[in-house]
Amino acid sequence: MDCDRSPPWRRVGGISQQMLTRTPKTLERDGMVERTVRHSTPPQVEYTLSPLGHSLSETARHLADWAAADQGVIAVNRPHYDASLI
Repeated sequence: MDCDRSPPWRRVGGISQQMLTRTPKTLERDGMVERTVRHSTPPQVEYTLSPLGHSLSETARHLADWAAADQGVIAVNRPHYDASLI
């Protein structure tokens, strides 16, 4: 079992540190997540979905399922599009 308790965006490769900093702040600003600071050594920050974030989670799951099911079609379409730009 995976015991990694880091936020999901930290476990995804290819994301810049700037994006890792900006995205949670943007989500907090939009009211999608709530931020809790743990006054410990070292300080820890925890993000949880807000009620607004929870209201979007089922839609996001459907979108992720669609993307996973159709990723082969998407992968085929990209080179065709890219070739048309040349």
